[in-house]
Amino acid sequence: MKKVFITGATDGLGFMAAEKLIEKGHQVILHARNNAKGEIVLQKLPNAKAVVIGDLSSISQTYEIAEAVNQLGTMDSVIHNAGVGFQEPYQETEDALPYVFAINSLAPYILTCLINKPKRLIYTSSGMHQQGDAELKDLFWKVKKWNAAQAYSDTKLQNILLAFAISKRWPDVFCNVVSPGWVATKMGGPHAPDDLEKATETQVWLSSSEEKEAKISGNFLYHKRPKSYLLAANDIQLQNRFMDYCESLTNIKLPNG
Repeated sequence: MKKVFITGATDGLGFMAAEKLIEKGHQVILHARNNAKGEIVLQKLPNAKAVVIGDLSSISQTYEIAEAVNQLGTMDSVIHNAGVGFQEPYQETEDALPYVFAINSLAPYILTCLINKPKRLIYTSSGMHQQGDAELKDLFWKVKKWNAAQAYSDTKLQNILLAFAISKRWPDVFCNVVSPGWVATKMGGPHAPDDLEKATETQVWLSSSEEKEAKISGNFLYHKRPKSYLLAANDIQLQNRFMDYCESLTNIKLPNG
């Protein structure tokens, strides 16, 4: 039995992964943005171990999420699933950060640094990362004209940079990043072409399986298989720049491996 924490577990792929892991007998800690959503998801998944409440767009609330998770003990696996999509209008958080960046990119960094180190980490990217800005220019969108699809693509590349950096810095953790495909969730829309049933199989497998093939690190996976990705993500200097940037925004440093 594994103890698994999943961000963004109230609907979509996070909910589906939670449901499958609970069915397999694992202890699942859910995350919800607010109390109302937390109550609803517990009604739907009454066998979940707990639900942790907090808005990932807020640095202070993300701190609180990490603290609440740690109070429940050390996780075997953390699935960083929460994210917002590629049609978001420009808006800033209470910390004066772009909303998409705060949730998709910065929150996984903060939680990784603050949650007790698990045995397995799974991050969520997208095929759209291929269009991401590999030079990490103007992450606050203060100069460029807002482009929601480009901003989303940037964050999905940043998820890969984070996962690859962690896999090097924490060699004792199985750390990977997943593309679930373009599927018919609230984010993906009703006409998305990929297989919804397969969209969470890799996250569930990586977080819970004892198969040798699941105990891997530093991979970008789609449907449990390696998938091609933007080669710039292999650049260690670029990975370190992203990590340093997140540290400068939060004053939180990744613990040594």
